[in-house]
Order: sequence, then C-alpha cells, then structure tokens
Amino acid sequence: MPLPLIRLAHPPGSTPALRGRLFWYDLARCESFREVDVLTHVAPSETGVVDRRQAIGAYRDNRARTKQLFEMLTPDAYYERPIPLRHPVVFYDGHIPAFAVNSFLKRGLGHPGVDSDLETLFARGIDPADKRAASASAIASWPSRDVVRRYAERADDAILSALESATIEGDGNAVLCRGQGVFTMLEHEEMHQETLLYMWHRFDPCFKRCPDGYEPVGTTEPGPTRREMVTVTPGRATLGAGMSQIRFGWDNEFPAHSIDVPAFSMDVHDVTNAEYREFVDAGGYDDAGCWSAPAWRRRQEAGRRHPLFWERRDGEWFWCGMFGPVPLPPAWPVYVTHDEATAFARWKGLRLPTEAEYHRAAFGTPDGSERAYPWGDEPPDATRGNFDFRFRDPVPVGSFPAGASAWGVHDLLGNGWEWTSTPFAGFPGFEVMASYPEYSADFFDGEHYVVKGGSPATARGLLRRSFRNWFRPHYPYAYATFRCAGDAR
Repeated sequence: MPLPLIRLAHPPGSTPALRGRLFWYDLARCESFREVDVLTHVAPSETGVVDRRQAIGAYRDNRARTKQLFEMLTPDAYYERPIPLRHPVVFYDGHIPAFAVNSFLKRGLGHPGVDSDLETLFARGIDPADKRAASASAIASWPSRDVVRRYAERADDAILSALESATIEGDGNAVLCRGQGVFTMLEHEEMHQETLLYMWHRFDPCFKRCPDGYEPVGTTEPGPTRREMVTVTPGRATLGAGMSQIRFGWDNEFPAHSIDVPAFSMDVHDVTNAEYREFVDAGGYDDAGCWSAPAWRRRQEAGRRHPLFWERRDGEWFWCGMFGPVPLPPAWPVYVTHDEATAFARWKGLRLPTEAEYHRAAFGTPDGSERAYPWGDEPPDATRGNFDFRFRDPVPVGSFPAGASAWGVHDLLGNGWEWTSTPFAGFPGFEVMASYPEYSADFFDGEHYVVKGGSPATARGLLRRSFRNWFRPHYPYAYATFRCAGDAR
C-alpha cells in the first residue's frame, strides 16, 4: 500500500505564486526528516558513522517511495522503454535492489547474494551516445514482473537483516570504512528515483495514474519582466570536500580543493520558458552561428527545433507535464540540453558558468567566507527551494526568496539542475570508491558536463555542496535548466 499522504499549506517564506496552495506530502518521509541526517541520511552512532535504527528506517523509506513511483504506472507500461537511451521499466525494478546486493552485501560483507543471474542481469544501466548504441544493448527477454518482485523482496530481507546485525562498518574492508556501503546503496536509490520520474515523464498519460488534486503551480505567472544580473566579486571557491568534512560522498566529490575565481556576472534567475521562447521565435534553432559544430550536427541529426519538454498544438506552445500538456508556463525555468543552453547563451552574447563560478555564486560571500548552502548553514527545508519530491513540476523562478545566495542569486538548489561549462572529470588526487568503482571514472571521457544544484525530484540529502551530477551535452530528458554568466565589466 502507498505510504499515507497529508495535505499541507504553502511553505512559509514562499512567494505569492505558492501561497494559498495545498500540496501532497508523504507522511512517512516527513517523519524521517526529523530523524535522518539531511547530509548523509543516517546519523552517527556513538561508536561510528552508521546508526542501525536510522539506516533501517532510511532503507525502508526509500523502498516505499520507489514503490509509490512504480504505482504511478499502469501494468502495461512495465516492459515499455519510454526513453530509447535507457532500459525498459522492468530493469529499474530489479536494478535498485540488485545494486544494493552487489555493492553492499557482496562487496562489503562477502555475502553470496540472492540470485546471481538476476544480479548480473540487473547490475548496471546504460549511457549510450545515441539510439544505435542503445539498440545494441537491448536484451531479448526480461523476467516476469512476479520474478522481479519476488527477487526484490528477498533482497530487501537480506539487506535489512544485515543492517540489523551484521558488521556494517569497520576498517578491515574499504566498502565498510565509515559505512560507505550503507550510504552508497541509500543514495543510489534516491538518485534513481529521479531517473524514474523523468522516464515516467516521457510516457503518454494513458500509462500513468494522476493523483487526485494534482495541479501544477504558477502556470500563468508572468515571471521576471527583465533580465537581472549581479556581479560576483573575485574570490576563492572550494570544490569537493575532505573526508572528515562529510560523512559520505561519491568518489568524484573528493578531495577538496580551492580555485581562485575572477569577478564575473551571473543571472539572478534561471532562464525561463518565456525568455527561451524569444530564442526559438527568433530562429535560434536555424542559426548555426549560435551552436558549436558538434552541437549543430547533433541538432540536425535529432531534427529538434525546440526543447523536448515543449510541444506545439494549433499554433500554441504547451509544456509536456507529467500527467498531460499545460499551456507553456512563462515563469518556469526552461529544461534544455547543454547544447541548447550554450546556443542561447551565445545568442545573448554570454556563456554558461563554470563549476567554480557556480560554487562562488552559490556558496561564496562578499567577505570571503563560504556557506554549506546558498542561504547559510541551516539544513534545507520547505522555505528554501523546490526539491525533495514536493512538487511534480517546476515552479516560477524566484518562488523561494529564503533560498537565495549571499549575492541574491535564486534557485541555486532545486527547480532544475544547473548546467555548467565544465566537462565532468575527477579532481586532482581522485580515487575510485570501493563500493562502486565504476561510478565516476567511466564517464571521464570529455563527453559529459557537470550539473549542479538539484531539481524538484532531487532528494534533500543530495543537496550537499560537494555533490556533482553530469549528463551528455545532448541528453534532453533530464530536469536541467541553466543561467547565463559573463565576464565582469
């Protein structure tokens, strides 16, 4: 059964677009937020990093939320492949528990596993460059839903038993050092919950069950009347984290290092649908001068003439919502690829910010100090941004003024991942992690770009300053937006 839901009034400190609204909130998750550390999901015990009771609670919460997400789909969607570059739905139902078995039980505890064949089949997803490469990875026959669900139940039982009584933390095995295996499986599931949602987004509404009372927020709000940019003064930006600074991080988050960032200007708000429409209407998709040569080639091959999240009906623009089209909300951030974001920025005579510039604008301050979050050191809550699955859609830019940075830049966490111009690579001194050694290194290929921040479907524990995400420059399905930057004048 789905977890109980309650309806709550608008978050305090939100803008008028959100006031007077009610939204669905997961009661079990609300309870867990009071118990679970927001940075690592599991609070430390007196003898180590992992608290067993809270680890068990976090694991159960994750599995319950994943179940809810699968219950959004009708049964006939189970073997469909809504995104050609991803596996069909069935894979993810098996992959999440199989990953936990492979990374935590097997690598960490020497456990024999639950079903070696299924743990091989569901071991890893795909990240193909194009549909041809994705077709080459297609599997002829997938297990039945009953087989996958029975496997998941057995995997859950084995993992919960281990969390209850096994040695899950220690220095004898790198996977167990500081509870790495526990945190790896917990955050892996939360990251895949976002993947599931943007996959579900590509399904026709007939494959989905729309919740009672669902209504997008702020669809008619006009948004900012003019582009505002602020000047960020020169200073140091700390990227990554030290092992002693956070209880868990993925390998690409380490080690910490500082970069001198010259002065630059940055948009106060993410580029909105209304702003991006000006680029579309001006023929930006036909102007090769706005695009790099590889991006122009990819645009032509895809035949795309507007963002994937838009569609044209009877001469009017609509946004492809989770449960059906709505008239294009002008104040929502536009979701686009890196190629499209870069083309718009060039059209404006600007550019995308670097990862270091994002850090300086998000976490830096005029006096040179740095914060844990854009607003300060207080943990994320409902007043700070659109994240943690509270809404199924974006909201108008600037809806959470309490989440603004020291420079007055809004929505740096939540409402859409932020594209940067920085290719994804390891920091100096990078080392692969024991629980998931292929997590990052396989993507240090110059063909992926760093995104920072978070989206409506990003769990709050992933909002830590050092967390990094990445996508290919032409990947159109992610909840990724952008803002422009420029050299200081």
